[in-house]
Amino acid sequence: MSNILAIAHKELKAYFSSPIAYIVIGLWALMYGYFFVAILSFFVRQSMQMGQFGMQGPQAMNVNQQLIRPLLQNVLILILFLMPMVTMRAYAEEKRSGTIELLLTSPLTDFQIIVGKFLGAMALYGVMLAVTLIHLGLLFVYGRPDWKPIVTAYIGLLLMGGCFIATGLFISSLTRNQIVAGMVTFAVFLMLWIITWIGSFSGPTVDKLTQYLSIVDHYDDFGKGVLDTTHLVYYVSFITFGLFLTAKSVDSERWRG
Repeated sequence: MSNILAIAHKELKAYFSSPIAYIVIGLWALMYGYFFVAILSFFVRQSMQMGQFGMQGPQAMNVNQQLIRPLLQNVLILILFLMPMVTMRAYAEEKRSGTIELLLTSPLTDFQIIVGKFLGAMALYGVMLAVTLIHLGLLFVYGRPDWKPIVTAYIGLLLMGGCFIATGLFISSLTRNQIVAGMVTFAVFLMLWIITWIGSFSGPTVDKLTQYLSIVDHYDDFGKGVLDTTHLVYYVSFITFGLFLTAKSVDSERWRG
């Protein structure tokens, strides 16, 4: 376990030793702040309009459903565009700089290396999600949203982020070019995003299959505050499969080396 944590610490330190972490977190905070202000402004306008018609104003609107839920839905868009920047360097940079040979010949197992890199990327993703808590904290200061659906939604965001990171690690392990890794990762993420659109034109059987495979559709219940074991199993299985593919890719690299 100590080796895994050491790798994770090394990865997290590497992110902040380069501009990647600051650029990603900065863009994340900027775009999330824009979404927050835009949705909050719309929510306030709707509340005032309801007040003009003699309704209870803000109390007549559900903060969780009409503000927080669409706000966190927009986080999925940020994940789609920014997570490739997090994972693209994981193995590609090691190959480019030649440190992959040192890593593979060190007294570490492939499992320890992969899980360590995964946890390092997840730690950075956790920092990104922590930025969003500042905005939600303001809602608790001036309002009384229900915290349980928010916790459930964040569990879903963590699991979805884990799926993207596991996929990104596998793609990064296939190339030594960070740009190629980033572009391919984005393309795969986008395919996972729109797979239900493809299925909707391919008949009921394919449509049902693509709905199950869609990484976004499984988040819907989390966003509603529903914790369903079906979605938990899907996300955990997706992460495990992604890390398994990464392990096979790294193992082939070890044999080639």
